[in-house]
Amino acid sequence: MSVQEEFKTVDLVLSSDTKTCGVDAFALSLIKVEKQARRLLTYLVYQHPWCDPATVQDLVAALEQSKDVYFDGLLAGWDALYPRTVKQLVGPDYKRLRTRINEATGYRNKIFHGQLTGKGLGTTALKGLVTDLLAWCDALGSGAQSEVGYDGCGRSSFRKAADPGRLVA
Repeated sequence: MSVQEEFKTVDLVLSSDTKTCGVDAFALSLIKVEKQARRLLTYLVYQHPWCDPATVQDLVAALEQSKDVYFDGLLAGWDALYPRTVKQLVGPDYKRLRTRINEATGYRNKIFHGQLTGKGLGTTALKGLVTDLLAWCDALGSGAQSEVGYDGCGRSSFRKAADPGRLVA
């Protein structure tokens, strides 16, 4: 699966004529950003020799039980385990896109808790965030695909690379 395929549901929401298409596409896009980060980290962890199909349930349970697995930590985990950082994988637009993700996360947290953002976010502004969230996923996915052979959008991140030893220190 590619980033474009992953975002097909977002495209369907955006092409609908519902009044909430902007906020719905925005929320779904941010979920996809966070899911991609989780999948990339679990893919990288799974390359270690101690990981195999028998350890998947333990890895999943550890992630499920942790109340401290958030986007920033997933990115930090990648940076700690791999010599090329997320910033390097995303490339020159990293700072702008990372800032937009931070904004989006703040808005999402307010919206999900029924609070006002104070920004008067309309459909146009929310669609702009969707565009930037997709741009992040595209850039990170392209960088990761080139670097480790996985863009973070495939259904199972618990699979071995052709040469897993080259991905672990």
